[in-house]
Amino acid sequence: MNTLSKIIIPLFVLIVIFHGLKKKVFIYDTFLEGAKEGLVTAFNIFPSIIAMVFAINIFLNSNILEVIFSVISPFLRVLKIPLEIIPMAFVRPISGTASLAIMNDIFSNFGPDSFVGRLASTIQGCTDTTIYVLALYFGRVKITKTRYALSTGLFADFIGIIASFIIVSIIFGTN
Repeated sequence: MNTLSKIIIPLFVLIVIFHGLKKKVFIYDTFLEGAKEGLVTAFNIFPSIIAMVFAINIFLNSNILEVIFSVISPFLRVLKIPLEIIPMAFVRPISGTASLAIMNDIFSNFGPDSFVGRLASTIQGCTDTTIYVLALYFGRVKITKTRYALSTGLFADFIGIIASFIIVSIIFGTN
């Protein structure tokens, strides 16, 4: 398997080159044009990414999550929703990397086959990084009115979290 992984990318590059030669495409010029477009795209989305990272850091460092957790934790205990999953549920629409770090922490503390681990995995698959997607893609194409997209995306994430809990509870039982 290691040998296969070492030859797959060069093999793919050779296939692209031979296909380009067969179609009589100027491969090097086309490559340079694509690289130039990639740099322009990266340059155009850079301000959106910086603004998003800045906003996420302000949000996470404001300790507002702790306030929210303290308010909703009695309600969650009644519903038998593990409190350990809540940070991931809140962070997932903002940052995929941060939610993966929280999921890794859940795996380390409870194991991937625990109820919380399965729930974290299901939430990871049933939700999206809505705010990241809006900041990146809408920023790239200069869309400024994101009201309906944001509310719809966050509502879909909320439904995904609820569906994750219901599905994991039905299939694997509660804690």
